[in-house]
Amino acid sequence: MEVGIIGSGIIGLLSALTLTDAGYKVTIVARDLPGDDSQDWASPWAGVSIFPHPDVGGHSLQTENFKYFWALAHRDPTSGVQVVKATEYYDDREDDSSIWYKTMVPRYRLIPQEKLPSGAKIGFTYTSMTVNPEYFLPWIQNQLKARGVRFIRKTLSSIEEAKKITGAKYVVHASGLGAYELANDKAVEGIRGQTMFVKTDFEELKMHQGAHYTYVIPRMFTNGAIIGGVSQPGSTDRKIDVDLRGDILRRVNALTDGGIGPIDLEKDVQKDIVAFRPGRKGGYRLEADGNTVHAYGFAGLGYIFSYGVALKVKELMDSVSSKDRSPRSRL
Repeated sequence: MEVGIIGSGIIGLLSALTLTDAGYKVTIVARDLPGDDSQDWASPWAGVSIFPHPDVGGHSLQTENFKYFWALAHRDPTSGVQVVKATEYYDDREDDSSIWYKTMVPRYRLIPQEKLPSGAKIGFTYTSMTVNPEYFLPWIQNQLKARGVRFIRKTLSSIEEAKKITGAKYVVHASGLGAYELANDKAVEGIRGQTMFVKTDFEELKMHQGAHYTYVIPRMFTNGAIIGGVSQPGSTDRKIDVDLRGDILRRVNALTDGGIGPIDLEKDVQKDIVAFRPGRKGGYRLEADGNTVHAYGFAGLGYIFSYGVALKVKELMDSVSSKDRSPRSRL
């Protein structure tokens, strides 16, 4: 059975993986494809850290995703996935009762209060992963091509157009910000992010959340890291905020206690990155609507949900297409 997928970001690509695993014939139609460096899509610009999130639900989706990337890191490091030590700090909660994944991740340990950085109320470490999208997106595309998945570059004007181009009766809609037009979903909203890629031998994944959103994400194969960040819903400014660069560096130095090393913003920043996370007011959409399965609106958590979402996409597609799979009576 043929399925068309709109979008070749992380959700679309991994949905193609689970669907081909289940025997579907898949064609992906997208404006942007792996290897493109346009600001108009988010997947190539993400950090990427596999930090489960305590407050957004979808625990089973995040768990399945963690398991997928954990296995991939150990099975094929050429994918750009690596295992690292992760540390999280929060200043907006008193204890770790909301950290549902503490029983799921390996080597979870609370950090004693006296060892927390200034402002943090709780902190903990565990073992997690980072993903280098510059390697992972082409890697997964090659895996899919080997399974017979077709890729068509096309800017679509409607979901119906995707059905006509692919010849598929069923479609997975994973267009991210494109859903504002394609699904007429006015809850879709871009969330501006700004980060920097710097050369450093700092090898630990670290994040602070609450009053500020600050992180260091080691990037495999680069001898460097992504440092950030900021989350600005509704902002469409594509230019680099020069003042924010200094603020990010100050926060990252505090987060790492200077461990990232001396960084000269004029000499040591290899790349400034501005991109727009595909958010949705009210939360992500993951549901079937007729012959279309919608999967979008994951904001900055696309990689953290991705494989779990892809498994759910396959489950929903099985359900909507079941009538065409049912054996027909010979009477």
